[in-house]
Amino acid sequence: MDCSLVRTLVRRYCAGEENWVDSRTIYVGHKEPPPGAEAYIPQRYPDNRIVSSKYTFWNFIPKNLFEQFRRIANFYFLIIFLVQLIIDTPTSPVTSGLPLFFVITVTAIKQGYEDWLRHKADNAMNQCPVHFIQHGKLVRKQSRKLRVGDIVMVKEDETFPCDLIFLSSNRADGTCHVTTASLDGESSHKTHYAVPDTKGFHTEEDVDRLHATIECEQPQPDLYKFVGRINVYSEQQDPVVRPLGAENVLLRGATLKNTEKIFGVAIYTGMETKMALNYQSKSQKRSAVEKSMNAFLIVYLCILISKALVNTVLKYVWQSEPFRDEPWYNQKTEAERQRSLFLRAFTDFLAFMVLFNYIIPVSMYVTVEMQKFLGSYFITWDEDMFDEEMGEGPLVNTSDLNEELGQVEYIFTDKTGTLTENNMAFRECCIEGHVYVPHVVCNGQVLPDAAGIDMIDSSPGVSGKEREELFFRALCLCHTVQVKEDDHVDLGDGPGKSPDSAKSCVYISSSPDEVALVEGVQRLGFTYLRLKDNFMEILNRDNDLERFELLEVLSFDSVRRRMSVIVKSAAGEIYLFCKGADSSIFPRVIEGKVDQIRSRVERNAVEGLRTLCVAYKQLLPEEYQGVCALLQAAKVALQDREKKLAEAYEQIEKDLVLLGATAVEDRLQEKAADTIEALQKAGIKVWVLTGDKMETAAATCYACKLFRRGTQLLELTTKRIEEQSLHDVLFELSKTVLRCSGSLTRDTFSGLSTDMHDYGLIIDGATLSLVMKPREDGSSSNYRELFLEICRNCSAVLCCRMAPLQKAQIVKLIKFSKEHPITLAIGDGANDVSMILEAHVGIGVIGKEGRQAARNSDYAIPKFKHLKKMLLVHGHFYYIRIAELVQYFFYKTLYDTAYLTLYNISFTSLPILLYSLMEQHVSMEVLKRDPTLYRDIAKNALLRWRVFIYWTFLGVFDALVFFFGAYFMFENTPVTSNGQMFGNWTFGTLVFTVMVFTVTLKLALDTHYWTWINHFVIWGSLLFYVAFSLLWGGILWPFLSYQRMYYVFLHMLSSGPAWLAIALLITVSLLPDVLKKVLCRQLWPTATEKTQSVRLWRFVSEFAPLTSLRSSGCQNSGRLAAPRGSSPRPVACVFWRSEEYCVLPPPPGAPHPSAAPA
Repeated sequence: MDCSLVRTLVRRYCAGEENWVDSRTIYVGHKEPPPGAEAYIPQRYPDNRIVSSKYTFWNFIPKNLFEQFRRIANFYFLIIFLVQLIIDTPTSPVTSGLPLFFVITVTAIKQGYEDWLRHKADNAMNQCPVHFIQHGKLVRKQSRKLRVGDIVMVKEDETFPCDLIFLSSNRADGTCHVTTASLDGESSHKTHYAVPDTKGFHTEEDVDRLHATIECEQPQPDLYKFVGRINVYSEQQDPVVRPLGAENVLLRGATLKNTEKIFGVAIYTGMETKMALNYQSKSQKRSAVEKSMNAFLIVYLCILISKALVNTVLKYVWQSEPFRDEPWYNQKTEAERQRSLFLRAFTDFLAFMVLFNYIIPVSMYVTVEMQKFLGSYFITWDEDMFDEEMGEGPLVNTSDLNEELGQVEYIFTDKTGTLTENNMAFRECCIEGHVYVPHVVCNGQVLPDAAGIDMIDSSPGVSGKEREELFFRALCLCHTVQVKEDDHVDLGDGPGKSPDSAKSCVYISSSPDEVALVEGVQRLGFTYLRLKDNFMEILNRDNDLERFELLEVLSFDSVRRRMSVIVKSAAGEIYLFCKGADSSIFPRVIEGKVDQIRSRVERNAVEGLRTLCVAYKQLLPEEYQGVCALLQAAKVALQDREKKLAEAYEQIEKDLVLLGATAVEDRLQEKAADTIEALQKAGIKVWVLTGDKMETAAATCYACKLFRRGTQLLELTTKRIEEQSLHDVLFELSKTVLRCSGSLTRDTFSGLSTDMHDYGLIIDGATLSLVMKPREDGSSSNYRELFLEICRNCSAVLCCRMAPLQKAQIVKLIKFSKEHPITLAIGDGANDVSMILEAHVGIGVIGKEGRQAARNSDYAIPKFKHLKKMLLVHGHFYYIRIAELVQYFFYKTLYDTAYLTLYNISFTSLPILLYSLMEQHVSMEVLKRDPTLYRDIAKNALLRWRVFIYWTFLGVFDALVFFFGAYFMFENTPVTSNGQMFGNWTFGTLVFTVMVFTVTLKLALDTHYWTWINHFVIWGSLLFYVAFSLLWGGILWPFLSYQRMYYVFLHMLSSGPAWLAIALLITVSLLPDVLKKVLCRQLWPTATEKTQSVRLWRFVSEFAPLTSLRSSGCQNSGRLAAPRGSSPRPVACVFWRSEEYCVLPPPPGAPHPSAAPA
């Protein structure tokens, strides 16, 4: 049966018209087409609001409650609370309902506040003013009120409010320049072109008279693709149809540059813009620790259900005898006798569930929420992560993922603005083997005010001078740089232009390298002024104006990796100047000092500099005529135009004379290379995902030490796929990386080991699409698995030419691979939002490209260098602390209602809360200095099943010691002076006292970092327990409705054997854990434990007996006697093994004779 008609109807009437129509028709200025042209079909489109928030005022409570009760613990406590309300249970419903209400309320307030901040940011964006044309006049309204079809005016340095078709600009040629840094990470200027029939409309009245319709595709997320056409109507002629492409579209988020104003018509608005379509939808992120908690909770739930089931069965077995089921003093009513046996058993089962409910630590979730919330302030308070230049510190947008910072295995980072400062700088040039550095070094001295050329080596000869000037002219002419109109100066009389006025030129280009080269050669004495009437004007070293006619431009492309210009001098000489990568220039050179220049290029490449080679050849008039004919034939070809142009360029760009080479630095952010090196040592793999070109990105990877000198680069790019099939390339790369590594993968290595061959992979966006695309035979995962296998065996991966959604796809691919590693994404632009939302942890850099990344991230930092401390220090501490907290709660998980309630709230929760906020098992300086310690906690090492079983076993062992130890010690034994035995309440109080002291002292044994707060809380909680027991049993009892605890605690303390039993049981309970720690440290120490041992050994070795110093003047004030004439130096005094010791400060010169050797 053919279901196509049914599907069509369903799409039309259920999915909405816009979802099934392949294209849309837009009426420019909301004007209907003239009669007879076409039918007028009004269509509805969304407004221009951007929504990044998760909740609304109406759905916050139900949606938030639904998400919170998806947590196993919250749902469990809700069920227990309802059971306590419905049936008669041994405990009050308050014991379960109050903690649950507290957790739900605190979490809802925290998540509501975070979403309110997103609403606030959205409103600021949606309410910004926009100018649009209405009835021939310029009107201002809020951005959210824009509609498809409105004609908008955007001024220089403003951001486009929606996706526009470019109609006209103030430029006569109908062009404008934009930057798309917030979309694809490229900060270079791109040129866009107006519709030819509308580019002459320069006023509001002209634009308002436009009568046209636009037909285009429905919204697509691809930033680089657009298909459409415009129909321009006139009164007397047929409509003119013009094609529309990506060069005619101005995307939301891009910024207008070097153009006074433009007019455009809105085609996509709000959440249908390409920028919004590249946003990843928000999802609730949960940490690995929380997942482990849920798994452990299921185990304890199974134990709880088993206990309740066994006790229910035992109850009915015990009641099988009639006198036990219905004794004479407690006869059942007739209604009770008629009740169903199944219903009675089920009710008893629920009662036992509630009775044993305390095996599930309800207060753990309260404590975890408090620990996360309070612990997040340690990041915001960190002064080392505050950037003085920006006046910004780190931000915490969500505290739910603090511990996840200590589990990161993959980092996906943007390049532009994240690793780099987005600022190119000309470093040097090499001409005929001579190296030139502008205004930096002359004879080894810094000359900041030097004008002209500073040479490192000897000066060139007379012939070298000619080549030198030819090289500088080539750099001034071989480019596509434009001069900003507002800042260029009038030439006046021509050659009399001063150098100071020349330096005021502001250059813009689609390539930041070209701007850096033109600015660099300006500092070397040659200034590019402008392109006017097809003549390029430059100012030479003698301030003479030179004019060259621009004859041809052989544009740059990634396959040729070079560009050329053909110019004609005032003397009539015709030159071809060519610049490009060394690999594309050297094979075409027939003359020049190739070896010297090649050596310098290789040296600069090793240093991470971006290098270009420059060559030229002089053309005779006859040769030029042949070149013109060749190019013209290729340009007018309708079939295979690009192929014919490439063949023409190949014939023209040959037999060149090598002039020299340049070196440009894409300045890295401060300490970016050190940060990446430290992260790699920590066992974290770093991937760079960028929308930039491969050459630019690869140079940056070398500069930041992601790729190293010995790294063998493997390319999985479009160029290689054109030569071989994807299948062959993938299998060839797989053989290459697996040949050396064998069965081992690099997951166990840092990527820095010299014992293994170091591989780096480069892949572009187009090839990634082929890898992710399902194969024709339906086996979609084969290529993905092969690609992942290659990536696992590479120390670093570079993904270039990535669209924003492709970045998210890469993160998702690794995130859901078979190892399920923890991923982190970091970026600074709107193009990074998708991968930030997709990764387990998203970090935004507060940079130059707006705050969209910072607003949508989990954490925000001012600079990339702060990532090192955030992961290696804060993340390490967060994970260590919360892992101990979780295991400790399951371990210490019974008695009078007041004791039960206060046990988890006051007696034992406050010490572990403070521990989880302040513990430092090693110091911050050690963690920063030794990144390999991060590996000790990788892959959730402290919350694995083996560790969980150990803690559970320890809890069971302690429980057996508490109960049966006390039971056998005092069974049928008189324990007081008058021969009385312990009753049930006294016996329970003894067991409870041992338990409180044991779990608190265990925490004290696990504490490495002691402060006065730790001492106050740990010993204070024990004192509070004693004081509360005395008050509860001896003072407050007259005011209570029952007196079962009266004098119980004092009665227990009055017995000498009870004191002995308490001390003995505590010792026996703690002994296994102490023995285990000692043996493991001696036999199988971790890197962290080795560091602690070394630190302790150094600490001890710095001490000398104070007794040997007293005779030489060690004063009671804690200072060593200093030599006469010098100030005393402080000395730290401690007690070590019952002897008084004193720290010896390092002597400034020879050791003081009174100082004893350490």
